[in-house]
Amino acid sequence: MSLRLGVKCVIAAAAALLSAFAMAAEEDVDLLLVLAADVSRSVDQPKFQLQRDGYAAAIVNPRVLEAIRSGRNGRIAVCFVEWSGAVSQNVVVDWTAIGDLASAEQFSGRIREAARSFADRTSISGGIDFAMAQFERSPFRSERRTIDVSGDGTNNSGRDVMSARNDAVAKGATINGLVILSETPLPWNPEHTNPPGGLADYYRRNVVGGPGAFVLTAESFESFGKALIGKMIAEIAGLAPPIFAALPAEDEPSSSSAAR
Repeated sequence: MSLRLGVKCVIAAAAALLSAFAMAAEEDVDLLLVLAADVSRSVDQPKFQLQRDGYAAAIVNPRVLEAIRSGRNGRIAVCFVEWSGAVSQNVVVDWTAIGDLASAEQFSGRIREAARSFADRTSISGGIDFAMAQFERSPFRSERRTIDVSGDGTNNSGRDVMSARNDAVAKGATINGLVILSETPLPWNPEHTNPPGGLADYYRRNVVGGPGAFVLTAESFESFGKALIGKMIAEIAGLAPPIFAALPAEDEPSSSSAAR
């Protein structure tokens, strides 16, 4: 082998190695976030559009983008899924790295353009299990994994929701909830959307879990949008907004239940 050819081989090998390091570095993000939206049959078209528009607007909000850029890597990876019955889950927008307005706008546009996935029963447990599976196939890396569940009813399909929650938390995930309130209970199943104690309390006790987990409520598009923006900022920063997260003293979970 000539000296010139040997030098070229060394340079090529070094370039390939640097490229591999660069690709590995690009895979690091500050948060893996699955946005998991309820599209069961109790979610009528106004509620469905509320969720879609809310998520699409929140991801491009300047405050959310500022929170994203303030992280160590300056970007997060987001996956948007819709869920309904026990076997009804769909990836609407696959894993996308978001670190600037352009990437956020692209993600937002894909949310708005996609067709509705389902209108089946309500399997929050199925949604959680499906979200956990997305973490395993993510091309990005982060020590922080959060599932953002939005919904308007209790779990009525699939396995026990607390078991799904506990399994997810045991694997290091945090589950936060965004509850869409219903003024009028469903005629055929009023406790589905309006359970005793309220849906927010149901989510606190059965759905959310992990470090700093919290529940927010939304009564309208405006309140949904504001709540979602604050929720995403808190998730990106790794903090729970105390005004929403704190429970009354008598309802404070024990250290064992808080970690479920």
